[in-house]
Amino acid sequence: MEITQHAKYTCTFCGKDAVKRQAVGIWKCKACRKTLAGGAWTVGTTAAATIRSTIRRLRELTEA
Repeated sequence: MEITQHAKYTCTFCGKDAVKRQAVGIWKCKACRKTLAGGAWTVGTTAAATIRSTIRRLRELTEA
C-alpha cells in the first residue's frame, strides 16, 4: 500500500507521469496542475472502471 500511494501516475489530461497523492482520495498533476478525485491508495479504482464501462455501454445503446 505504501509503495502504491507514493508512486507517480500518468495524468489523464496531459499524459505525463506527474500525478502525486495530496491527501486521501485527492491527486494532483504537477505538470498541468489539475486536481483529481480518486481512490485512497491509487488514482483509479475498480468501482470507477466498472462505472465508466457501464456508462460507455449505455451511451452506445442510446446512440444506436
